[in-house]
Amino acid sequence: MPGTIDGQTRVTGLFGYPVKHTLSPAMHNAAFDQAGLNWVYVAWPVKPEALAGALSAVRALDMPGVNLTIPHKEAAAAYLDELDGLARLTGAVNTVVNREGRLVGYNTDAPGFTLFLQRDLNFPPAGRRAILLGTGGAARAVAAGLLQEGLDFLWLSGRSREKSHQLENELAYHFPGRTATLPWYDAGDRAAGAAWATALRSAGLVVQTTPLGMSPCIDALPPFPFELLTPGHLVVDIVYNPPRTLFLQKAAARGARVENGLGMLLYQGALAWELWTGRTAPVPAMRRALQSSHQSSDFGLQK
Repeated sequence: MPGTIDGQTRVTGLFGYPVKHTLSPAMHNAAFDQAGLNWVYVAWPVKPEALAGALSAVRALDMPGVNLTIPHKEAAAAYLDELDGLARLTGAVNTVVNREGRLVGYNTDAPGFTLFLQRDLNFPPAGRRAILLGTGGAARAVAAGLLQEGLDFLWLSGRSREKSHQLENELAYHFPGRTATLPWYDAGDRAAGAAWATALRSAGLVVQTTPLGMSPCIDALPPFPFELLTPGHLVVDIVYNPPRTLFLQKAAARGARVENGLGMLLYQGALAWELWTGRTAPVPAMRRALQSSHQSSDFGLQK
């Protein structure tokens, strides 16, 4: 964090509810310090009913912008002046930029996730197949990012069949013939089990985007046929708190390669930082700050 906060300090931050778990302040403040900018990043717990007022404050206080997280990514669009193409495509906003009083919504989750896959995990999506769990703002961003990068096919699975089909239809408009819906897994449903077995034989990537398993509810996880995983699967849970969710633990026990969402957090944050400042983000400094905070934080782990 910058050494001095004074009358020239510019304030950015995160709107979400809750935000106690976030590592974003450490990452962004390390970047501001590295770049010599008199800026500061703060996390605000903004309840859903307060979102409109909080976004109005960005304009009123001449803030450069903010990040948005659960539960605001989809609701925010109604209160913004403009959306970029990817935010319109995904229906989700995670970064707001204040351009002389006009609030513009962006989605850096989508390119942030694919940068993480390609740069850190050596998994270029082009020509591959994947399964996505969840239908919320993060799921929409991951789906759009993968398909834009040339993913061959994507199976979507959400607890709500209606929301799953809605997301499939929206994506099919832009990426025809490359998406399908899988039922929310039920071990007692033989037809669902057969569909999952077929998908997992073809998919090399599984992405878990629901908040199930996030601290403090670390014993929660979405239903999944873990017995069908192999060492050929890459399993990513975008939750990073705790560092290894129960979902990842079970996937690793089957030999799958597993990763949490810290890398996605890094790259989406770097892209947001660049939108606010107009400078190239100091990614190594941001990565060091994230890793240090991740290792030292109390995630409420009970096992």
